[in-house]
Amino acid sequence: MIRQGVVGYGTGGRHFHVPFIQAAEGVELAGVVARSARTIDTVQADLPGVPIYPSLTAMLEAGVDAVTITTPPATRRDLVLEAVAAGVHVVADKPFAPSSAAARDLAEAATARGVTLAVYHNRRWDADIRTLAKVMQDGAVGTPWRLHSRMDFDDPATLEAGPEGGLLRDLGSHVVDQAVWLMGPVATVDAQLDMVELAEGPTDAGFTLTLRHESGAHSHISASKLNRLHCRELRLYGAKGSYVGQATDVQAQDIFAGRRPADDLEGWGHEPESHWGILRNDQGERRVPSEPGRYHAFYEGFARAVRDGALPPVTAQEAIQVLAVLDAARLSATEGRSVALSEIEGE
Repeated sequence: MIRQGVVGYGTGGRHFHVPFIQAAEGVELAGVVARSARTIDTVQADLPGVPIYPSLTAMLEAGVDAVTITTPPATRRDLVLEAVAAGVHVVADKPFAPSSAAARDLAEAATARGVTLAVYHNRRWDADIRTLAKVMQDGAVGTPWRLHSRMDFDDPATLEAGPEGGLLRDLGSHVVDQAVWLMGPVATVDAQLDMVELAEGPTDAGFTLTLRHESGAHSHISASKLNRLHCRELRLYGAKGSYVGQATDVQAQDIFAGRRPADDLEGWGHEPESHWGILRNDQGERRVPSEPGRYHAFYEGFARAVRDGALPPVTAQEAIQVLAVLDAARLSATEGRSVALSEIEGE
């Protein structure tokens, strides 16, 4: 059993980390860092009896095996480095650094100290992505040609404003990680960003990306938050057929409705049959039962990595590759050209 502390109790810590730590086999919630009186009251109401600490330093002094850093992006670097220096394993929320170059510094620090550093790209464990991965593994569509991934949320209030925020770093971290995980390493990137002027400064509020993978396949990815659309769709075209799925983001919906995976692990994360994807190939057309979404599987894999020395479920190096794609996307949008990943990785 690893003792996992959580640093930060905003919507990330409260809704997307703590419930899944509590549901994960081999993991114990060891405490929460919270500072404001309002946040402390919320932690006490949600998690009676769980220790509350005023700082990461205080939590480390009390003793934990690992920490999750889920504070705003601007504060993550120093907190990750503090935990690493203390010899404590780390889960860093995404994006875990402002650039791939900055991320390499964190990865090198963790390697030098001999601790595990994992990045919380939890949407690899979305029900729709797990279902698509199984379709691909089964060979039902043959050799993949192209992936279309659309993630439109009608959610203006959660757009992170300003040049250091934006949707590319937010949802882009997830959908790019999914595409790389499914389709393999990226060779080149073409991108367009939808920019808005906000009080905090220019902000990318939507994007379209074309990723050319080293395999020859290509991914076409888009996302938005300000356009009053809500649609999550995956389309995969292959040599033998196609697969189309539209999901409800069932785990997030259930969390915000007050449900918790620990209360019903077997029943957790299943998309309703009305949202099962459709596979079409030479055998005809059929609905594909949804694989269950399992964000807690990330923490179970992280616990094994800490305990046994295995690779974590999302390695720092994998997350660095995602950040390199995002760096290339921003450069592509700024300069209006295709950008090779080798340009970014050579910096």
